[in-house]
Amino acid sequence: MLDDILKNMALFVDGRGYAGNVEELTLPKLALKTEEFRNGGMDAPIEVEMGMEKLESEFTLTRFDKNVLKLFGLAPGQLTPLSIRGAVVSDDGTQTPVVVNLQGIVREMDPGNWKPGDKATLKVSLSLRYYKLTHGGDVLHEIDIPNMVRTIGGVDQLAATRSALGL
Repeated sequence: MLDDILKNMALFVDGRGYAGNVEELTLPKLALKTEEFRNGGMDAPIEVEMGMEKLESEFTLTRFDKNVLKLFGLAPGQLTPLSIRGAVVSDDGTQTPVVVNLQGIVREMDPGNWKPGDKATLKVSLSLRYYKLTHGGDVLHEIDIPNMVRTIGGVDQLAATRSALGL
């Protein structure tokens, strides 16, 4: 049985909808930062988790949108909120919502090439501070970098570290 096949998606940037104008988007890749560790008494090195790699996302619009263009270079502390909504479908026709909430800074805007008669695009890259993935009402991932929260499958993996640090 085929389950959870992405059927469609919509993008909201800073509260504005871009359905019909988003060509593609890339969700953040989750990757652990590790250090190789081998000391006396060990036969081989092991990798020790040292946190996460930075979170990034990008999207491409088929519209030269002035509201999105204004988001580049916001003052420090001003984050751009994004919401991505997807509809996944199963063989039996069941459709389930998938919602991704992001906050970050726009670090790059690429207006691409303009050519008469061709589609113009605007590619936007973000460095993220916050990421949350909800699938059918279940929060699968929630990562809040400034507040040192990494909840995966309902378990806050950094709670003990925050406690040890007095945070």
